Amino acid sequence: MTRRNRVTYLAASWCLSYPDQELMGRIPLIRRAVAEFPGLDRPFRDVLQALTTMPLEESQARYVQEFDLSRRHALHLSYWTDGDTRRRGEVLAGFKRVYRDSGMLVDLHGELPDYLPMVLEFAATVDLDVGRKVLSDYRPSLEMLRLALVDDNLPHAAVLQAVCDSLPGKSPADRQQIMKMAGYGPPAETVGLDPYDPRLLPLAGGEQ
Repeated sequence: MTRRNRVTYLAASWCLSYPDQELMGRIPLIRRAVAEFPGLDRPFRDVLQALTTMPLEESQARYVQEFDLSRRHALHLSYWTDGDTRRRGEVLAGFKRVYRDSGMLVDLHGELPDYLPMVLEFAATVDLDVGRKVLSDYRPSLEMLRLALVDDNLPHAAVLQAVCDSLPGKSPADRQQIMKMAGYGPPAETVGLDPYDPRLLPLAGGEQ
């Protein structure tokens, strides 16, 4: 199970990242790795198929539209729990502490430290136990993102489902159940977002 989880997280990290020539070169490796485990290829099949059949420029334009320009599919975990609240700075510092405490030099590549592909890569290649704890603590964020991808019929939803399936417990069926999972209650301070915005989910497990 340990190796399966590592493969799941690294494949998901790459499939959720911006498509470039480096990612295209990794596609055969991803396919071989997920094929090692029964059924693990299915969640990645549609994303990989799209990458190999669509011109790279079109894949890049779609990625930017869906993940960089649309908050509906935000890949930053604390966006879903803290939005633009003042507390988010403390939360992001917590992610940086996780990386620092691992003893490994983590290149953020200009991203915020809660960027999901980065968290997944950390779990896969640096510290599986700590990485899984972060993913579990932010399970409501993962589930909200998953449902948003389902709503918009994007193949990345299956990738999120694979990540969620690797964590304890079943995925909630709808947003109301996710709110219950998160122990929903509005944050005390917000900047630019309604304090009752349903995108803001408190962490069930406390701050990082």
